[in-house]
Amino acid sequence: MPPIDIQRWTAFSSEPSGGNPAGVVLDARGLDDTDMLRIAADVGYAETAFVTPGDGDRSRTIRYFSPVAEVPFCGHATVATAAAISAIEGVGSIRFATPVGDIEIVTTVDADGAPLVSFTSVEPTTKPLSGKALVDVLGALGLTTNDLHTDHVPAEAFGGNWHPLVVLADRDVFDGFAPDLGRARAVLDEHGWPATIVVLWPQSADQWHARNVFPVGSITEDPATGAAAAATGGYLRDSHAVQPPASIVINQGSHVGRPSTLFVDIPPAGGIIVSGSAARIG
Repeated sequence: MPPIDIQRWTAFSSEPSGGNPAGVVLDARGLDDTDMLRIAADVGYAETAFVTPGDGDRSRTIRYFSPVAEVPFCGHATVATAAAISAIEGVGSIRFATPVGDIEIVTTVDADGAPLVSFTSVEPTTKPLSGKALVDVLGALGLTTNDLHTDHVPAEAFGGNWHPLVVLADRDVFDGFAPDLGRARAVLDEHGWPATIVVLWPQSADQWHARNVFPVGSITEDPATGAAAAATGGYLRDSHAVQPPASIVINQGSHVGRPSTLFVDIPPAGGIIVSGSAARIG
């Protein structure tokens, strides 16, 4: 097998030291599931994206692997991969065929020439978080029901992956909670949640802060989670916490030293639009 070109990009930051890093393999032809899982483990990021080139019409098939398993959808790796493609082919529209459906992407550049990527998620949905699931999640986070925001009910939210989602009332509690990572991993596995536990704190109606607990290898929290941002947009729409069309900003990653900014546009219906910068690492 010829050498495999593995690029490293970060998404939702214009600085390589910020955002959420992702591996990107732009030509995964000839790789099987075992190969992709091995490469993702070697790269060591939360996810690595593997692309099968299309026929030149800017359509691609894409799969996402964490170091331990395939993930149905990954927003930050989508942004990273789209930026990598645009660096070669120029800006414009791209379509990714993902395991959860087709994702439409638009790439542009800002005034300084930095890549900007927007993707429209699959149709989001929410459902109540069961009593047992809530107990399990709060126990893993070291929180109690007294810490929850009374205006925002806990839920399961989907924007490509299912996430348990809780909103906290107090900024100090949000900044200070310390999850039991082993317990969090067990809770995610028991309930079949493939990605992160979403913990939110609302600074204002359009400024939100997020922590996404994701114990995988040496990773404790995701610095930026595009799929969770889409799920959050769907949750806010379904719970009538925003009046669409609406736009919010999600600030994430400062707790793990990689500050990230995700821009979320919430239309009255359909997929949620998640946007952010990207930068190549190394």
